[in-house]
Amino acid sequence: MKPITGVIAPNLTFFNDDLSIATDLYVAHAKRLLESGCAALAPFGTTGEALSVGIDERIAAIKALVEADIDPKQLVPGTGLTSLPDTARLSRACLDAGCAGIMVLPPFYFKGVPDEGLYAYFVKLMEMIGRDDVKIYLYHIPQVAGVGIPVELVRRLHADFPDQIVGIKDSSGDWENTKALLEIEGLIVYPGSELPLIEALEMGAPGCITATANLNAAGVAEVIRTFQEGDVEKAKALHERVKTFRLTVQGYAPIPAQKRLLSMWLGEPRMATLRPPLLGMSVEDAQVLADQLSERCGFTWS
Repeated sequence: MKPITGVIAPNLTFFNDDLSIATDLYVAHAKRLLESGCAALAPFGTTGEALSVGIDERIAAIKALVEADIDPKQLVPGTGLTSLPDTARLSRACLDAGCAGIMVLPPFYFKGVPDEGLYAYFVKLMEMIGRDDVKIYLYHIPQVAGVGIPVELVRRLHADFPDQIVGIKDSSGDWENTKALLEIEGLIVYPGSELPLIEALEMGAPGCITATANLNAAGVAEVIRTFQEGDVEKAKALHERVKTFRLTVQGYAPIPAQKRLLSMWLGEPRMATLRPPLLGMSVEDAQVLADQLSERCGFTWS
């Protein structure tokens, strides 16, 4: 299948003061990301506080995006939960809405399970979803989930179900792992950060899925576009600024930091709200971060 090419944002989820989803802010931000250079969105990934958001809330939010004329073919929502029935139900709802695919964590509660158990989980999930046209992007983030998806298991799943297990987001931060995945023929691989972007593009990656696209989508998109146009040296130079941006933001708690910055820049207090157990960032700390972004990589919000 033809991959989505470019930068994909795991878009932030915004909440009202009563902690219900602020649909107006959620939709507006999604549109802003697509207008600023994102090729697609990955709603309800880690950055979107997915595991703090209920199934029905996620379904309603996806519906709101589609009803706001966002093309569902630009949406790859996260649907991975701890039980097969819940993951299947959420996945089916997203596919029924027309989404391009789904991004699925491994079952992450039970630790130390054998690869055969994880394989059985994904096989049964496809059966329970009950759609031959399902496109699954595996989501590998072991440092958060506590359960990873080993390269050999990815290879086996893709070989056995090439039309269904089509890709993976590798958020391990381990370039050797990403490199090994990129060597699997026909697998679509998105690094979960822009830090190894040039190396990944050189190996055939179509882009990346990165949290900081919530603030710097245009910068990351420019690196990818410039590389694809053949000006590799310019792309590498642009990449240095993008990497500096990423490293500066990830020195803080990235979700609270990005929310507070957007709240400051757009004058909307609700954008800084997080659901417990996550806690917000102070305006003072956010201003320090904003100043660092300006000084280190010349970033100004527009």
